[in-house]
Amino acid sequence: MKIKDIKDLSKDELKQKLGQLKEEYFKLNIRKASGQLESTASLANIRKDVARINTVLRQREERS
Repeated sequence: MKIKDIKDLSKDELKQKLGQLKEEYFKLNIRKASGQLESTASLANIRKDVARINTVLRQREERS
């Protein structure tokens, strides 16, 4: 996800997306451990998206 797309989402949508990404990251991590994951780049992408969402949420809390 791009930061512009993330900033356009509401707080509730961000929290929902964060939950989805964490769940997907967990599933991919299990596939990696069992040797079924071919590309580990998806793990890094999800980790970066989680960090971006957390950053936007934190920035919004500081403004309030």
